[in-house]
Amino acid sequence: MTGAATYHLAEFNIGTLRYDWDDPRLRDFADNIARVNAIAHRSPGFVWQLGDEDMDAAQRDADGPLGGNPRTASTLSVWEDVQSLETFVWNTVHKQFYDRKDEWYDPLEQGIRLVMWWVPQTHRPTIAEAADRLAHLEAHGDSDHAFGWAHLKQATLWTTKTCGQVA
Repeated sequence: MTGAATYHLAEFNIGTLRYDWDDPRLRDFADNIARVNAIAHRSPGFVWQLGDEDMDAAQRDADGPLGGNPRTASTLSVWEDVQSLETFVWNTVHKQFYDRKDEWYDPLEQGIRLVMWWVPQTHRPTIAEAADRLAHLEAHGDSDHAFGWAHLKQATLWTTKTCGQVA
């Protein structure tokens, strides 16, 4: 899939926080989620994001695909194209928070934390679908079914952005 006009780019990212959500060491992270999401929602090319209540329920569901760890932090969204997502991730305030991920996320956590895939324009992915794509990526590596930044030839910012370069 090349991301033809009839498809959009879905992305799912997940991590385990070092501390509980109400821990003061996570305050800057937790207090800015709504701000960063609002910027995403206003960004050119943004299509959809799973709402906070639905995401929280999915993260806390012990029988669900995310395992019910209360320290899970994740996002599931859809973007018109690679450039739109890439611009949001690397050229907005999101980058400042991304650069601080080691303060907030468990450094011992192993595995892939981001997966992307193409979806028909009208499709809104589920958490189960996202978890399946992540598992596929972990088991098989990049493919047209599930991939990371390196699989996207048109994505370049992820290779060049370093701390402090935020628009």
